[in-house]
Amino acid sequence: MLPQCVALLGAGGRLVVISFHSLEDRIVKRFMRAQSQADALPARLPVRARDLPQPRMRLVGRAIRAGDRETAVNPRSRSAVMRVAERTEAAAA
Repeated sequence: MLPQCVALLGAGGRLVVISFHSLEDRIVKRFMRAQSQADALPARLPVRARDLPQPRMRLVGRAIRAGDRETAVNPRSRSAVMRVAERTEAAAA
């Protein structure tokens, strides 16, 4: 589902995912990290800066967890993690 979300986002659109389990969060974290890195090029390849591949997404901030006040009001929120990434101008792959 995550690759389809990125394909549907326009430039500047944000993908916000809230996960409730550590395995879900790991999948989201690895996906967003992979999308925020440009494709690797061979070492010592002469390429102009404007021709370098651009990443498809840019990470926005860090993972956000529920605070003490939120956890006191809603105990189930203690495991929730929210991650945000923004779509860049790079063409969809």
